[in-house]
Amino acid sequence: MVLLAAAVCTKSGKAIISRQFVEMTRSRIEGLLAAFPKLMNTGKQHTFVETESVRYVYQPLEKLYMLLITTKNSNILEDLETLRLFSRVIPEYCKVMEESEIVDQSFPLIFAFDEIVALGYRENVNLAQIRTFTEMDSHEEKVFKAVRESQEREAIQEMKKKAKELQAARREAERTGKKTPGFGGGFGGGSRSSGESVPVMADDYKPEPSKPTYTAPKPSPSGRAMKLGSKGKDVDHFVDKLVSEGQEVASTKASRQSAQAAKIATPAIHTESVHLRIEEKVTLTARRDGGLDNMEIHGMISLRISDEQYGKIIIAVENQEARGAQIQTHPNVDKKLFQSKSEIGLKNPNKPFPINNDIGVMRWRLQSNDESLMPLSINCWPTESSDGCDVNVEYELEQEQLELNDVVISIPLPSGGGAPVVGDLDGEYHVDSRRGMLEWRLPVIDASNKSGSLEFSCHGHSDDFFPVSVSFVSTKSYCDVTVSGIRMVDGGQPVKYSSDTALLVEKYEIL
Repeated sequence: MVLLAAAVCTKSGKAIISRQFVEMTRSRIEGLLAAFPKLMNTGKQHTFVETESVRYVYQPLEKLYMLLITTKNSNILEDLETLRLFSRVIPEYCKVMEESEIVDQSFPLIFAFDEIVALGYRENVNLAQIRTFTEMDSHEEKVFKAVRESQEREAIQEMKKKAKELQAARREAERTGKKTPGFGGGFGGGSRSSGESVPVMADDYKPEPSKPTYTAPKPSPSGRAMKLGSKGKDVDHFVDKLVSEGQEVASTKASRQSAQAAKIATPAIHTESVHLRIEEKVTLTARRDGGLDNMEIHGMISLRISDEQYGKIIIAVENQEARGAQIQTHPNVDKKLFQSKSEIGLKNPNKPFPINNDIGVMRWRLQSNDESLMPLSINCWPTESSDGCDVNVEYELEQEQLELNDVVISIPLPSGGGAPVVGDLDGEYHVDSRRGMLEWRLPVIDASNKSGSLEFSCHGHSDDFFPVSVSFVSTKSYCDVTVSGIRMVDGGQPVKYSSDTALLVEKYEIL
């Protein structure tokens, strides 16, 4: 058997894609394809037609033809078997048999054609082997990428730690009045007075990213309110410099996207002159076979005062969290008052809080690898079969006090596997063909529907459906930390305030 070319063409003879397996000129292949529709006899049921030099073997595909051009002395039975294999390959990559879809998937189709025929002779392959060869899935590549990402995270943490050390040394130099080489320009763009510098609270807590800005040196303020809530600008500026130099810093990018998501997800509420925001961000990595690698919850209470008459206030905090969360207050907050009465007030009660500024007054961190503490557990169970994979996905709400909104569970789909066939499901689903994702969407998950499942089938292998990622928002916090009231420093009169709570996802993956 010598197969000259394989082509997909319209019924009028227009070639959409064509792959030649022996050397021939463009004009010859174009002439052979142009002659094909003129040779067809609609009154016969044959699927081949011959000329003096070549044989056309074809099969209709809705509005198109799958066409093979062979020599006349080739085995017609082998030609028909090869044609059937070609016809089975096309639906693997094209969801619909239309010209636009064939053009979009032209390169994957040509690669698959090359696996079937080499130098004009049929290769002994089946559909599953073709899929495996074209995917070129490499376990070593996955391991290499995982190691590289781990090294990048370690490097980022080391750089942040170094930046904190430099910042601490600069503050010490400013405090003692000595000039320290290397701090004139600094990471923050110029030395600042000790009154404007805010120390980093803990090495093991990731500062909330904020866009670094350059500020010219200013004299130390006198008789003015202190400045709080810098949120580690020097550290973020250092990381941002890496980004500007071409280094991809994934954690910073993800944090900024999370911050944008927080603004979108949180509905507008009426705010009083004193407004509090309780925000938590969850980072979680779990294993597909069960078990939790790591979970971190970072929370913060932010204060915003829009009326200067409420500048001197004390915030009463109620902490019922019993799972070992580490709580820290801002350095300018009176720690003795907080430890004795669980109240947040400034060290100098005669000074007011800043006006029209978001100030982080308290934050906490909870870290655990206890699987029972996961907000939402996901079980993805692919079962391989001769036709592909049957995938069962289940969720269960582990913390029943939470109410999760806009839940999206994203499951990767193998490239070239075709559209998944979805069976039973709770909620709804959406196939994002551009990203190669099956998105399982649930508007609300709470105690009334704490579990649910999704079943679908798709061509592929078990590893193709990982990692599974989850996103959601909630107006209930994970840690049981709340504000019970606010009063004035002078006189102790209660202050009317507004508040909102948000639980956001920074990273939630099942590997």
